[in-house]
Amino acid sequence: MGEILIAVAILGGLGVAFGAVLAAASKVFYVETDPRLDKLNECLPGANCGGCGYAGCAGYAEAVLKGEAPIGKCASGGNECAQAMAEIMGVEAGEVTRKVALVRCSGEKIYDKDGNLVRGAKSKATYEGFKDCVAASKVGGNGPISCKYGCLGFGTCVKACKYDAISVVNGVAKVNEDRCVGCLACAAVCPRQLIVPVEPHRNVVIACNSMAKGAVTTRGCTVGCIGCGLCKKICPEGAITVTNNLAVIDYSKCTNCGLCATVCPKHLIKDSNVENLPDPSVVVSMNGPAVK
Repeated sequence: MGEILIAVAILGGLGVAFGAVLAAASKVFYVETDPRLDKLNECLPGANCGGCGYAGCAGYAEAVLKGEAPIGKCASGGNECAQAMAEIMGVEAGEVTRKVALVRCSGEKIYDKDGNLVRGAKSKATYEGFKDCVAASKVGGNGPISCKYGCLGFGTCVKACKYDAISVVNGVAKVNEDRCVGCLACAAVCPRQLIVPVEPHRNVVIACNSMAKGAVTTRGCTVGCIGCGLCKKICPEGAITVTNNLAVIDYSKCTNCGLCATVCPKHLIKDSNVENLPDPSVVVSMNGPAVK
């Protein structure tokens, strides 16, 4: 009995000693936390999407506090978040313009009733591996579609989106602008760097990423940009440039007039001001014609 009491006493003494050491260490190594850090974290949405370039909201808040990151990089929080963070830091923040993701590919596969591809990206092989764009891009010479710049359509971006804002339609990723917060987590995982930020509800869009010469692009996709420059010539605002065989819109100059869409020989440039009724003679499908 006496031995047990001695053992208990020794353990209790060790516990007290270790507790005292830890208490002393906590005081010696104590780092005072800036109260603004908690307030900055409260402003952020907590989505941890990584769109700001940091591992999570806490990382971004700490970077802002240290002056290592500018206010306004949180796409999910938008302008309201930016203004609240600026008030905490005692600075002024510029107006944050909402951006959404744009997938620069129009290669949706459209087949006629006989199974012939009438529009979209052409396939060069059947891929039966892991359903991931990164994996598919490493197989068979840049993937199973002929255009090495186009959307592979296996949904890696869909998996990365925490807001259910992306879906794959007929082989091409599409963004739901009403759900998209512009975090661009999708862009970070796209192996072909197809996804870029734009202002939402832009009427005129050039959704293509092909930098191949016109003849090469045509062999791979019926709607790819061939760099003809007709859109550039007709644009009254000088908002379109053609670089590396690809037409690109400068949205700071674009007025959404839609003239470029009227001259594009590939009908690539979309203008949502113009109603495009579907052709009843074709069947939209990724895998071929519908079976009746």
